[in-house]
Amino acid sequence: MQIGSPLDLGAYLARIGLKAAPAADAEGLERMQRAHRLTIPFENLDIRLGRGISLDPDHVFDKIVHRRRGGYCFEQNQLFLRGLHASGFEARPLLARVWLMAQDVPPRTHTLNLVTIDGEPWIADAGFGGSYSPPMKLFDGSEADAPDGAQFRLLRSEDHGWLLERRGDPAATDGRVPNAEWQAQYSFTLDQIAPADLELSNHWTSTRPDTRFTTLSVTSLCLPTGFASLTDRHYSRRNGDQHVESDIESAKAYRLRLNFVFGIALDEVEVMGLGLYP
Repeated sequence: MQIGSPLDLGAYLARIGLKAAPAADAEGLERMQRAHRLTIPFENLDIRLGRGISLDPDHVFDKIVHRRRGGYCFEQNQLFLRGLHASGFEARPLLARVWLMAQDVPPRTHTLNLVTIDGEPWIADAGFGGSYSPPMKLFDGSEADAPDGAQFRLLRSEDHGWLLERRGDPAATDGRVPNAEWQAQYSFTLDQIAPADLELSNHWTSTRPDTRFTTLSVTSLCLPTGFASLTDRHYSRRNGDQHVESDIESAKAYRLRLNFVFGIALDEVEVMGLGLYP
């Protein structure tokens, strides 16, 4: 892992709304990840603005903590990992293959964290762009319930190490569909990951033509019992049984929605630079 300057833990905790570091146990891990995901938006807007994604730790910290922007998985989980270390957790990064909408074996374009608590492995992910997935103890058949009513489970995969699956449709009134099938989210192995591995995956993900992150402007944020997203002009917000969906018709309205819902402040030139409005 790239270290950078010593992490200002107080500033990071203030960014995610915690007054003090939680205990380095399973409850503390859940509390810290939950706080991170409820306050820091997932977004790829710097890619769409032609700025690229730097994994320099000081740059990531300044962007997300000081400038109060969001980021995508390589930024989010790097910052989260540094916060875990500074709070006394034993943790390291992993790389994963995202299977959602995949037509073939996907590349390793996602990173998450492996956390060891009392000698037992857990996965913790503050940077997956979908709705909230809780930290999970790593064993075959491990299951966890999400606040929106969805369920997650971990299975051993003969071909790809470990597989995270999700069941439940947040579009349903009660947050889940009882008979819904399990859907693969991502697979991962426990191989040691070097900073160069993360740099390589980040470069591919942020520059590959005709992919989701290089063709769409994506912003999202976990809500207490739901999820808000803005994909290009389309806005969707679900929290419990409340659901709002609409297309944002003007650059001014888009800018206001970014600010008031996701806490991202872009100026007029930056919003127009996304290419969403004539």
